[in-house]
Amino acid sequence: MDIFQAYWSHGELVANGIILLHLLGSLLTGVLLGYERSYQGRAAGMRTYGLVCMASTALTVIVAYPHLWYGGAAAGWSGSADPTRVIQGIVTGLGFLGAGVIMRESHSIRGLSTASSIWTTAAIGVTIGIGFYVAALAATALTIVAMVGLRRLEPILPHRTVTHLTVVFTRDKAPPAESIQVLARERGFEVVDWGYHLMNGAGQIEYKLALKTSGSPDTSRMVTELSATDGVMELHMTPSRI
Repeated sequence: MDIFQAYWSHGELVANGIILLHLLGSLLTGVLLGYERSYQGRAAGMRTYGLVCMASTALTVIVAYPHLWYGGAAAGWSGSADPTRVIQGIVTGLGFLGAGVIMRESHSIRGLSTASSIWTTAAIGVTIGIGFYVAALAATALTIVAMVGLRRLEPILPHRTVTHLTVVFTRDKAPPAESIQVLARERGFEVVDWGYHLMNGAGQIEYKLALKTSGSPDTSRMVTELSATDGVMELHMTPSRI
C-alpha cells in the first residue's frame, strides 16, 4: 500500500498542481496564437495550436520532477534507467501516426485537429506512466474542453474565410476576367489571388480566384448568378477551412 500512497503524497500533489498550472497556461497561449490563424481562415486554428502547445508543455514540465517519477521510486535509480529515452521514441513514432491522418481535399486540409489530439493523448499517456495522475486527469479534461468547446466557439468569433472559385467557360463566350472579379467584390468578397488557364484542346477558358470575406459567407447567390451565365461549363466554389 505504501507505493500506492506515494503517488498521492503531499509532494506529488503539489507537483501535480504546478504541472496543471503550466498546462492551463500553455493551452490558453496556444488558443490565442491559433485564433490569429483561425481568423485568417487558415487550416490550423485554435484547437490545433492549443493542443500542440499543451502537449509540448506536458512532455517538458514532467522532466523537472524526476525525483517524483513513479511515486518517488525513480529517485534511487542509476543513470541507465532513463524514461526520457522512451518518451523520445513515443514522440517520434507519433509524428508518423499524426501525418497519416492529415489529408488534403481540394483546397482544404483536414485532420490537423485529429493529429494534434493523438499527440496530446500520447503526452497524457506519458504523464500517467510517470505517475502524475492528477495532472493527467486535468489534461484530459482540458483536451475535451478544447476539442468540443473550441469547435463551437470558433464559428462564433470574428474570422475570415478563404473561398476558392473555379469557373470554366467556352472560349467564344468567356467574359473578361475583370467582370468575374467585379461580381465577387459586389457580393462582399475580396479577391486575394487569381489566375486563368486556356485549354486549347477543349476550347475552354478556366478562371481561378481566391476570395476572402469576413465571417461565413453566403455563396448561394453568387453561385446562382454564375451558373446562369451563358457559356458556363463547370463551376466549383469551395471554402478553404479545416
